[in-house]
Amino acid sequence: MEKINDIICIQGFGADSNCYLIDNILVDTGTGLNNDYLYKQIKELEMKPDDIDLIVNTHCHYDHVGGNYLFENAKIAIHENDAAPLENANNPLTASFLFEKSIKRHDVDKKLKEGDEIANFEVLHTPGHTSGGICLWDGKTLISGDTVFANGGFGRLDIGGDSQSMANSLEMLKKLDVNYLLPGHGPWVDNGKKHIELANQMFFSI
Repeated sequence: MEKINDIICIQGFGADSNCYLIDNILVDTGTGLNNDYLYKQIKELEMKPDDIDLIVNTHCHYDHVGGNYLFENAKIAIHENDAAPLENANNPLTASFLFEKSIKRHDVDKKLKEGDEIANFEVLHTPGHTSGGICLWDGKTLISGDTVFANGGFGRLDIGGDSQSMANSLEMLKKLDVNYLLPGHGPWVDNGKKHIELANQMFFSI
C-alpha cells in the first residue's frame, strides 16, 4: 500500500485488480475472493468497510467488480456501456466464467458518461478492453483501469474488446501530460506519459 498525492494505492492480491481509495471512494474491488486481504488494507487506514460510500468500477470484468458485494453500504458507479453486463447475472462479458465464479452484486446506482466528475477526477471513456472502460483523470494522475498498464501494456481485446476502439483510446491518452499512471494491474509508476507512449508503440506495431 502506498499513498500518491491523496490516493491510497492498494496492490491487487492474486488475480485481483489494484484498488484505489480516494477519501471514501473505492475504485475497483478485485474478485472478492481475497476479502480478508482487502479488509486488512482498509482497516490499516483506520477505516471500516462500511465507511466506503461509493465504488467506481473502471469496467465490468470480474477481477474488478467481484468484490463489490463486500461493501454493502456503497453505491455502485460504472460507465453506461458496461452497466448492462454487470446488472445481468452470468453475462459472459463480465468474464466471471474464467474464474468459474459468479458475481454476487449486480446493482448499478450511477451510469457514468464521458466528462462526469468523481471527486476531483474527470471520467474519460476509454473503450477497447470493454465497451464501457473508463479512466479517471485529475490533470496529473491517471487511474487507467485495464486500458493501459506500465511498461507498454494494454488491455486484452478478446472479452468484449475492440481493436479500433483501443487504438482510439490509446491515441487520446497519449495526448495527456500524465505524471502518475495508476493501472488496474501491475505497478503504478511515475512518468506515466512515457509508459502510455510505449503502449501506443507496442499496440501499433502488432
